[in-house]
Amino acid sequence: MTSTPANIPELLLPLAVPIGDLTPYYRNPRNGDLPAIAESLTVNGQYRAIVVNKGTLTGRSNEILAGNHTYAAAQQLGWEQIAVTWVDVDDSAADRIVVVDNRTNDLAGYDSVLLAEILSDIPDLAGTGYDRESVDRLLDDTSLPETLELTSDGAGTGAAATVDYLQWGYLQWESKRVRITSEEVETLNAIYTKFVDDTNSDLGFGWHVIQHAHQEGQEGQTA
Repeated sequence: MTSTPANIPELLLPLAVPIGDLTPYYRNPRNGDLPAIAESLTVNGQYRAIVVNKGTLTGRSNEILAGNHTYAAAQQLGWEQIAVTWVDVDDSAADRIVVVDNRTNDLAGYDSVLLAEILSDIPDLAGTGYDRESVDRLLDDTSLPETLELTSDGAGTGAAATVDYLQWGYLQWESKRVRITSEEVETLNAIYTKFVDDTNSDLGFGWHVIQHAHQEGQEGQTA
């Protein structure tokens, strides 16, 4: 295999050791996504050290407890070094570290709305572990509230009254999703209906909308 320079940040370089000196945990129950990890190592570098047991108390030297799949992905990439932090624990402690390192990830959850917002702000999803399809599914699961409580103005509105939430539509492309009002949705529906009636297809509708907006912008500049 052709070696690839390890993508290790300068602050972690003092922790780097030859990757060939390490061994994976002898009974790791976790199945990792090596392509996703390899992509992250390529794009983001190794942003945290893996944890390796010296093995004085287990008889298995230089055994990886946390970061087994980071190690495997780095090997696939042809890295010759990897950053390591060391522990020296017995078999029982080693088992616990391996299990809890995996289990805490399983127990964690997401604020889906915030995650969708962060992913929408990233222009290139490379190195995030997400692709366009997974982001689209996440955005589809993120909904707006159906009603909006109004601040009382003394005229029977406010806590005693609710109105339909105005922002109830979306425009979406790639990982970007923009809220649009009910009036904008109605206008867009009218444009769409006319386009389909004229062409007997919705193919090219997005380009039609872009051209329409561009023409209106030019007319506004020359007016």
